[in-house]
Amino acid sequence: MQTRISLITALLLGVTAASAQAQPAFPSKPMRILVGFEAGGPNDTQARLIGQKIGEAMGQQVLVENRPGADGVIAGEMVARSTPDGYTMILVSAGHAINSNFVKQMPYHALNDFSAIAQVSSAPFVLVVHPSVPVQTTKELIQYAKEHPNELNYGSTGTGSSLMMAMELFNVMAGIKMHHVPYKGGAPATSDLIAGRIHVMMNNAVSSLPNARAGKLRALAVSTLRRSPSAPELPPASDALPGYEVEAWYGLLAAKGVPAPIVSRINTEVGKALMQADVRQRFATLGLQPVGGTPEQFGNFLQNEIRKWVKVVKDSGVTAD
Repeated sequence: MQTRISLITALLLGVTAASAQAQPAFPSKPMRILVGFEAGGPNDTQARLIGQKIGEAMGQQVLVENRPGADGVIAGEMVARSTPDGYTMILVSAGHAINSNFVKQMPYHALNDFSAIAQVSSAPFVLVVHPSVPVQTTKELIQYAKEHPNELNYGSTGTGSSLMMAMELFNVMAGIKMHHVPYKGGAPATSDLIAGRIHVMMNNAVSSLPNARAGKLRALAVSTLRRSPSAPELPPASDALPGYEVEAWYGLLAAKGVPAPIVSRINTEVGKALMQADVRQRFATLGLQPVGGTPEQFGNFLQNEIRKWVKVVKDSGVTAD
């Protein structure tokens, strides 16, 4: 009897070992990172840089696919419905946490339908005004807006965009009213700000700082709680508006249900990539700060971002166009 039990145990162990050997080591084929925007933007740039680094480390090519449309929702749906094996990822930004407030019949849940892999980077927005606006500080801007309600126009990259919501949070917390002018991209919005057709923007650092330093715009503050290495001369907006904090951020997600060892492997390689000197130098030129951290930390961060923007949308009364 004992011999028979031992024989059965041995056979079971053999089957288990054979099954394990039959499973190819990850990754055994090329991976891909989807980007929900056109090539050349910050999502695309980071996806290509990080993709190259983790591909080299893991011995497989990482392809970047641009699937623009609906502020990233098209690419997000593709990844949410993909096989949860770690071979398909998406590099998302703050709009991922905001979209559910503005997209009717959202095809996925921004948190529950994804596996968080790693936060890649963060960056401040910069509060900038046209030089004709008679203010030199954030405090003066708030006071001017209170004295001239709805006379100032602010630009953004569209209703529900992170640039708009950063400005709406500013308005709500400051108790002011400024008129929103949506654009189809950051470039035309910045051009109109320089031309004086709009007055204010909470814009990305890459677009804002060179124009401010050239005298075409006046930079008042950064949107993060602390001064930014990319603009150490600018105070945080929270100095004049306590508690105000918004940041641009970027991170990697995959479909819900990717095995934990695969998530951990990709997370580890992203963390290593973010420590490399050439990556950090490239990020610095883009006004980005490497973040990294565990999948759990990124998941918690994303959950907090979703809650934050639901409240901001409710408080501001913003509705979809």
